[in-house]
Amino acid sequence: MIKRSILFGAVAAALLLGAPARAAEGGHDDLPHRESWSFAGPFGSFDQGQLQRGFKVFREVCASCHSANFFYFRNLSQPGGPGFSEAQAKAVASEYQITDGPNDQGEMFQRPGRLSDQWPAPFPNDQAARVANGGALPPDFSVLAKARASHVGFPGFILDAFTQYQEGGVDYIHALLTGYVDPPEGTKVQPGLHYNKYFPGHQIAMPKPISDGQVEYTDGTPATLDNYSRDVSAFMMWMAEPHLDARKRIGFQVMIFLFVFAGLLYFTKKKVWKDVAH
Repeated sequence: MIKRSILFGAVAAALLLGAPARAAEGGHDDLPHRESWSFAGPFGSFDQGQLQRGFKVFREVCASCHSANFFYFRNLSQPGGPGFSEAQAKAVASEYQITDGPNDQGEMFQRPGRLSDQWPAPFPNDQAARVANGGALPPDFSVLAKARASHVGFPGFILDAFTQYQEGGVDYIHALLTGYVDPPEGTKVQPGLHYNKYFPGHQIAMPKPISDGQVEYTDGTPATLDNYSRDVSAFMMWMAEPHLDARKRIGFQVMIFLFVFAGLLYFTKKKVWKDVAH
C-alpha cells in the first residue's frame, strides 16, 4: 500500500513538474502549436463544411504538385466525408481526363473521369515531378496527415493516451503552411530553398504555396491563409482517416456494450454463487 502511494505521488509530481515545460514548448516559435480541431478527441467528428472548403483548396492549389494515390472520386460521396452527393462527385470526376486503355487498336486513350477512378497525379512519374520542382519530390497527400507529427515531449505523450489526441500531424501541416516568414537577420537561406520557422532545419524546397485571397470560398468564410491552412489540413486528415467518424462511433458503442455485459456477468455470478459457501 505504501509503495503504491509513493508511486502514485511520483507520477503526480512528474506530471505537475512537466506541465510548465510543456507550456514553454507550446510557446516556442519553431514548434507547432496544438490547434482546436472538430475531429479531435474520442467524440470528435469532421465538419462537412470544412472538408468541402479543404477539398476546394486541395483541388485548386495543392493538387497542381501533390498526388493523392489512395484517394478516389467515389470517396467524395461516402458517409463521414465532405457530404457531396453521388451526382456531385460524378460531376467532379467528369472534369478530369483519365488515361485508360489499351483500346481495340492497342492504344491508350483519354476519357472523362468516373467515380471508380483514382485522383489523377499531376506528373506522370517521380522523375518528372522532381524536374518540375527543382529536384525535390512533392510528397503524396493520401496519408500525409498520419505520417507527420509535432513534437510533444513529456508528459504530453502520456496525457495524449488518455485524451486520445492524435492530431499532431495536422497541427504540423497547419503550422508549416503558415510558417513562411522572413529569415532572421544573419540566417543564410540556400539557393532554391525557402525559410519556414516550423520546418525542421527551417529551409524547405517548397515555396509558399498559398496566400490570402487566393481561393474564393462560396460559403462566406473569410479567404485568409489561416482558414485555407486549417481547411486543407482537415481535408488531409479525412483523406488519411476516411472512416474516422464511424470508427469512433462504433468504439463508443462497443464500450457501452462491454460495460453493460460486465455488469450482467457480475450480477449473474452473484446470483449463481450466493448460496455457495466460500
